[in-house]
Amino acid sequence: MSKLYIVPTPIGNLKDITFRAIDVLKTADLILAEDTRTSGKLLKHFEISTPMQSHHMHNEHKTVDAIVQKIKGGRTVALISDAGTPAISDPGFLLSRACIENNIEVECLPGATAFVPALVNSGLPNDKFVFEGFLPVKKGRQTRLLLLAQEPRTMIFYESPHKLVKTLGHFCEYFGDDRQLSVSRELTKLYEETIRGTAREVLEYYTQKPPKGEIVIVVAGTNK
Repeated sequence: MSKLYIVPTPIGNLKDITFRAIDVLKTADLILAEDTRTSGKLLKHFEISTPMQSHHMHNEHKTVDAIVQKIKGGRTVALISDAGTPAISDPGFLLSRACIENNIEVECLPGATAFVPALVNSGLPNDKFVFEGFLPVKKGRQTRLLLLAQEPRTMIFYESPHKLVKTLGHFCEYFGDDRQLSVSRELTKLYEETIRGTAREVLEYYTQKPPKGEIVIVVAGTNK
């Protein structure tokens, strides 16, 4: 039966893909990829020859309707992003919502996502947490940080390497120098590291050692 599969892909180590994910990608009629060049390397590694089409944040509004019609016409479609689980700070939500609205079955496979190992590695409470993804770049950033300063649950953020020091500086300013946090970088890859400490300590570390790679920040909630 035709449906939309949402398929997580490795965030670094290719061994983290599941047998089921490989099977779905091999048997689907079409794979939607955030970047066909990046995904092409993954598909080649696992000898997957399924046709691939670009589906990313710049074209998803225009392509959703056509994809829905393809699935209604009997085709099985698998959605992947460059790394991790689609729709988690990546394209995917619009398509899954459109499929649900059109009574198309949507099935998300379990698999890799960056924030779970970062949360568990942090040593901070993980019984209750809030995923914030990327903070607003300019408009709304201060308002969001002021609100989050009062958040009692552990908070999870994604950040790019060239903005990490600035963001850690904002955490010192709005959350306090002594707020405990953890920065996980290059998860599952050769140079994976997790740096833990106060906001000020971690800021000083990365000020002296500019980071590279994908980054997840885990911040303790307020105890006030």
